[in-house]
Amino acid sequence: MVMARGQLRIYLGAAPGVGKTYAALEEAHRRASRGTDVVVGFVETHGREHTGAMIGDLEIVPRRTIEYRGASFTEFDLDAVLARAPRVVLVDELAHTNVPGSRFEKRWQDIDVLLDAGIDVLSTVNIQHLESLNDVVTKITGVPQQETVPDEVVRRADQVELVDMTPEALRRRMTHGNVYPPDKIDASLSNYFRVGNLTALRELALLWLADKVDEQLAAYRRDKDISETWEARERVVVALSGGEEGDTLIRRAARIAARSGADLQAVYVAGGDGLNGTGSTRHLARQRLLVESLGGTYHQVVGDDIPQALLDFARGVNATQLVLGASRRGRAAQLFSRGVGVTTTAQSGSIDVHLVTHEKVGRGSRRTGLPGAISRMRMIAGFALTVLGLPALTAIMHPWRDDLSLTTDLLVYLSATLLIALIGGIWPALVASLAGFALLDFYFVQPYNTLTIATREHLFNLLLFVLMAVLVAVIVGISARKTAQAAQARAEAHTLAALAGSVLRGDHPLQALLEQVRETFGLTSVTLLELGPEPGVGPGERRDPNDWRVVACVGEPCTSPGAAETDIPVGDELSLALRGRTLPASDRRIVEAFAVQSAVALRQERLSAQAAAMRPVAAADKMRTALLAAVSHDLRTPLASAKAAVAGLRNTAEMFSPEERAELVVTADESLDRLGRLVANLLDMSRLQAGVLGARPVPIWLEEAVPPALDEIGEPAAGVTIRIADDLPAVSADPGLLERILVNIIGNALRHSPPDRPPLVSASAHAGLVELRVIDHGPGVPEDAQELIFTPFQRLGDQQAGTGVGLGLALSRGLAESMGGTLLPEDTPGGGLTMVLTLPETGE
Repeated sequence: MVMARGQLRIYLGAAPGVGKTYAALEEAHRRASRGTDVVVGFVETHGREHTGAMIGDLEIVPRRTIEYRGASFTEFDLDAVLARAPRVVLVDELAHTNVPGSRFEKRWQDIDVLLDAGIDVLSTVNIQHLESLNDVVTKITGVPQQETVPDEVVRRADQVELVDMTPEALRRRMTHGNVYPPDKIDASLSNYFRVGNLTALRELALLWLADKVDEQLAAYRRDKDISETWEARERVVVALSGGEEGDTLIRRAARIAARSGADLQAVYVAGGDGLNGTGSTRHLARQRLLVESLGGTYHQVVGDDIPQALLDFARGVNATQLVLGASRRGRAAQLFSRGVGVTTTAQSGSIDVHLVTHEKVGRGSRRTGLPGAISRMRMIAGFALTVLGLPALTAIMHPWRDDLSLTTDLLVYLSATLLIALIGGIWPALVASLAGFALLDFYFVQPYNTLTIATREHLFNLLLFVLMAVLVAVIVGISARKTAQAAQARAEAHTLAALAGSVLRGDHPLQALLEQVRETFGLTSVTLLELGPEPGVGPGERRDPNDWRVVACVGEPCTSPGAAETDIPVGDELSLALRGRTLPASDRRIVEAFAVQSAVALRQERLSAQAAAMRPVAAADKMRTALLAAVSHDLRTPLASAKAAVAGLRNTAEMFSPEERAELVVTADESLDRLGRLVANLLDMSRLQAGVLGARPVPIWLEEAVPPALDEIGEPAAGVTIRIADDLPAVSADPGLLERILVNIIGNALRHSPPDRPPLVSASAHAGLVELRVIDHGPGVPEDAQELIFTPFQRLGDQQAGTGVGLGLALSRGLAESMGGTLLPEDTPGGGLTMVLTLPETGE
């Protein structure tokens, strides 16, 4: 008996402190009150009193203690929970990385084992821990997230519940001490938990969850075989033909989508019959960029019936509106065929169709020459020409049958048969050749009006006529097939180019490749399977070699190649499993090429992951090397000076005069002060990087803040010019931190300014901000190196000239940002560097 897999419920939050764990505990109590066997496998309260109290009388499975590098750590005990076998277990922090020595590297892998054992799991995760959003969150908050979880793990959850809280409410919770201890509140509110950061994270969480809901709705519609459109969310699809008019259609569709807040998707149908595969690659490439620049997505599908392919795609994405271009064909052509626009509108059902006019309307088709493939309409036209045209031709020629030779009659009928073959293909031509044989024999071969052939010559001529007509029909049929094959190859090339472009532009090439294969060939799911154990599983825990695991998937995962309609092996260990329909041989060729590319993409993603894992190590090693270089020179120099001065003072012999002893005391004092400043900078920088340096902003007037900084610098600052207006508004800043910033940037300007042109300090206010400028006229800094001066332990190429460990500007920028400000460099007109410190006004 196969055990049913457990259910996974995840509580998703925009940021720490919104109440995910609390909500999960509430759900655990609710299920326990109904008699369900519920245990707490792991809950991280982070010292929050209310969360700890919420555990209440729930059974707690003891944690496992692991020794690592001489320290003890407690971790979730997977084996203990499996042995306990509850119905529901609460396991907090889905993205957590386990301590080395654990059974699995990540906690979500532990949870996967619980689900396989039939145990329901309640878990939590923040939006910043999702792998696809990790770089976006880092750009927003400036804080890289080391612990991530693949999006697919969260998407596979049976339920994802958003635990939402407004930024203002979360910040109030923090100020009340309900999230972090008091010593971390100020630093957190000034950095990660700014209103703008929290608002952006909240929007990311809502958008991600909206996509998850879309996937669930699509899965439900697919499972229930629902094809009609549900207008739960507006989606606009614009159909592209590959012509110049596509730019107009895209912009029109974008305006329609913008009015209703709808998603925009563009689709191009690459046909295999030569009738609709004539789009210009150059136009399509440009239009793809245009769609993506307008916030939409580009798609390409294969289909011989353009209206049906467009409507299938539109219904597949649950589109509510379809934008088409008005027909390019002339009125005469429209008499024989209604065209794509009219046919699509007639079959669209509940989808609204917009026919948009453009500058190419009525100017004819883009194709040149005769279409190669024989369509049903052309065959019907060929048969109609045979039935109506040959009798009409006979009636016209009959009055002159005594004046024309049989050879002339044969040539006329052969020409007519050739025309029918060109229009209708082989079958109408065969019928025409037999009908022409009968008409010639009856009306133009003596004896007339009988099917009798008087001479062998006439018989030979008629048989030769039939043979030539048949040969012409066969040649036309072969030509049509070759043309269709060429058109199919062209459509395949379009598809390959589109898929390759999608993969190259994506941040996750493997996922993008599988998605494009699924969409292009109308599949319900595409799964890349790998044979063998999970990465990181020890030799004693290897799986059966026949076990397959899902590496990447779009749609419902397929767990083995045998469960798929189409299975495409990629080497000995990979297989691409396709569900939805059995692919024909022509489509399979394309998918086989991309199956190979999926293996390459998988290898690239794994190499990228390994490189990303090594980047923090490299950064730490670089920082350690720079710190050692700084300690070996900049910290050792003042220490050696102070040591030498103190040693001289301890000498009891009368080697130094009172003046010399006083000078030694001054030297020791200055060296120790310098050493103290260097150590303070190092400590402050480490606090900044750890996010524990708190800022307590109060109203400060810059004209009062600059003089104390100059006094701290001492005599070298005597020549600094100050130009700060008395009516300048107060700024919101921490007095101590602001003084540290001013001492650093003014001192840096003094070191690089020529003696005859001392630095200038000025200030101005605009748009709720106050800018303080420290202007020097020194050698300046090249534009490409201006950001480099804010790197810790960096002094323009690590030159040993000057003093300090290269922390002054790096620390000053960090202190400014902790107070909600910025510190940026500018070029001084005429040469030099200007440091611009921007701080918010207080409004007082």
